[in-house]
Amino acid sequence: MFRAMIVEDSRLGRLELKSQLANINNIELVAEAENLADARDYLKQHKIDVLFLDINLPDGNGFELLTELMPAPKVIFTTAFEQYALEAFDNNAVDYLLKPITLPRLIKACERLAGDDSVDKIGSVDGVMTMEQRFFVKDGTQCWLIPLTQVERFESLGNYTQVHFDNKHPMLNKTLAQIEKRLPDKHFMRVNRNHIVQLNMVKEVQPCSTGGLELTMESGAKVEVSRRQTSVFKGRLAL
Repeated sequence: MFRAMIVEDSRLGRLELKSQLANINNIELVAEAENLADARDYLKQHKIDVLFLDINLPDGNGFELLTELMPAPKVIFTTAFEQYALEAFDNNAVDYLLKPITLPRLIKACERLAGDDSVDKIGSVDGVMTMEQRFFVKDGTQCWLIPLTQVERFESLGNYTQVHFDNKHPMLNKTLAQIEKRLPDKHFMRVNRNHIVQLNMVKEVQPCSTGGLELTMESGAKVEVSRRQTSVFKGRLAL
């Protein structure tokens, strides 16, 4: 059981999160605060295991509070702003929830507490992802939270993998084999040694001279299905 505290300036936001947490068995909500000052006062006298922490608060931001807590409790960020994701993960966030927060997404975040997993970094934890599930990608100074539904394909580049989505192509420090284990095979298929494609994003299929198939993806990219995988591909899309 994790003793939890909500730090959120919106009264309705606190009520909604409190109501959702009541459905989660491993969370005991013991305190609420609407600003950093109230949170500090409580934390000086009480120990908690996890903070559900908003970032933009009336008297500062949630990151300031974390720098004052030694050791800091586990933290699940709750915010309406995606741009703080990189800083959140640099502060060892267990998860980063964007408002409005759904109960299934909150349950998944709380399940991570026991294993101390960070927010999904594809290929880093076990279990097949859902198409709606998002994963974190950091490439240089940019970062994204990408739902699988937006991914057109994954392309192997040695020990790295390039993610192709929305005309963006960041790199993951994971092999294609690691990523393949996390993908729902109903929607994704490894068509050759270097590519996994989302089947829903295949626009055209043509035979090619090698005896395989050539796929035209939604972006216009061409991807070859190897001869070995051609019969599998046809079977996957057959009536």
